[in-house]
Amino acid sequence: MDAKLLLPFPSAPAALHPGAPPKSLFLGTSLPLHPRAPPPFPLRPRPRPAVVVAQAAVKRRKEVPFDNVIQRDKKLKLVLKLRNILVAQPDRVMSLRDLGRFRRDLGLTRKRRLIALLKRFPGVFEVVEEGVYSLKLRLTPAAERLYLDEVYLKNESEGLAVAKLRKLLMMSQEKRILIEKIAHLKHDLGLPPEFRDTVCLRYPQYFRVVRMDRGPGLELTHWDPDLAVSAAELAEEENRAREAEERNLIIDRPLKFNRVKLPKGLKLTRGEARRIAQFKEMPYISPYSDSSHLRSGSAEKEKHACGVVHEILSLTLEKRTLVDHLTHFREEFRFSQSLRGMIIRHPDMFYVSFKGDRDSVFLREAYKDSQLVEKNKLVLLKEKMRALVAVPRFPRRGVAWTSEEAVGANGETQLLNEGSDIEDDEDEGLSDMENLISELSGGKSDTDYQWGDGWFGENDDSPPDFGDDDSSPQEVRVTMKNTDGSANGRAPVPVFPDGRPRERW
Repeated sequence: MDAKLLLPFPSAPAALHPGAPPKSLFLGTSLPLHPRAPPPFPLRPRPRPAVVVAQAAVKRRKEVPFDNVIQRDKKLKLVLKLRNILVAQPDRVMSLRDLGRFRRDLGLTRKRRLIALLKRFPGVFEVVEEGVYSLKLRLTPAAERLYLDEVYLKNESEGLAVAKLRKLLMMSQEKRILIEKIAHLKHDLGLPPEFRDTVCLRYPQYFRVVRMDRGPGLELTHWDPDLAVSAAELAEEENRAREAEERNLIIDRPLKFNRVKLPKGLKLTRGEARRIAQFKEMPYISPYSDSSHLRSGSAEKEKHACGVVHEILSLTLEKRTLVDHLTHFREEFRFSQSLRGMIIRHPDMFYVSFKGDRDSVFLREAYKDSQLVEKNKLVLLKEKMRALVAVPRFPRRGVAWTSEEAVGANGETQLLNEGSDIEDDEDEGLSDMENLISELSGGKSDTDYQWGDGWFGENDDSPPDFGDDDSSPQEVRVTMKNTDGSANGRAPVPVFPDGRPRERW
């Protein structure tokens, strides 16, 4: 090897591109660099982003069985409003003139006659005439008997109502709730009609009425640890005991693979099912525990809120309520502003139906094919009332509709189709006053309609004349002659007046 290759360069190597311009000098080398001075006032530290549960993690899907529950109670809801107005009157009787003042409360926006509306429910209401130009409204004997039974059951189950109020107060943060807010859940919880003056004042050892900023409230005075057990915890214990019996294990040990069982018929994507499974694997937070230390928007906070909603729905009679009723307790239970969205994100526990005027939330595990699994006595009375509402005004020929026949063998109400309901504006002619009301309102009377099962003129006894001699029709009467065979079940033979047999068509 040549020795010149091993020697260092005698001078700097020449530039690869001799014509390239030289690099510019850095002009900041002579500037003095000083450390950054602190600000004259303390800066506010930036808040750390909170861990927020993924919004709209599960897409809402319509389920017909739950929507049918709302649809079948559409008429019943109106009838119960009418009944509540009627039972508040002396002797549960009121005039139609006085009922007209409650049009807005009943939600009647169209200008229709009240008597036509009341006649659509002949099994519930009766319109009777008292005196001249006076129509009175009252309940039918069957409907009045159901109402009295309902009042009796609510008064007899006062102890259960007290336990529900105590559990509701124990779940709140400050252990006090406005009585006005509790009144929204009065019918759903099965409380007596006047629970403010009865239940709230009879049990000072459990709660008391206190003065709050926005009105009177109910405050808890005694904490019972036996009541601080949620329905979800009881159901979990029963499931564990049942699974242990099925496996016939000597030692109750956890399963090797923890599978999350989703409700049957729930359609979810793989990502949605994975998020629901991860949420279920989180440790259970009791709705009766203190949640003041939980950060808003965290997964733990949502776990506690779901437990509270689950417990409230389990306290109701039909395991469902309106979403607006739950939003009234946003301050007491520390619910988030998007409560409806939180409920929709957990379709394995709840279902939100958009049917009706306001949204309703169902406890999924309490229903099977649009029917409650366990029915309370008050729920059974409501089903009997629904059967009375389904009694048609004009029953079909040969079919006798009663309240007993309107209920199926399994206690399920056989309802009429919604499309078969006709706007029955015609009246049956109860009195001259009713005809006068019909004329003033522009309605039709019974004389404006042709009653019959077939074509008009079916009762005319003159058959058509097909003869060529006479162009004008002649009246020929045909009678039915009873022969000897008619006694054996045969049909009678039609004959003319002169005895000649008439040809069958």
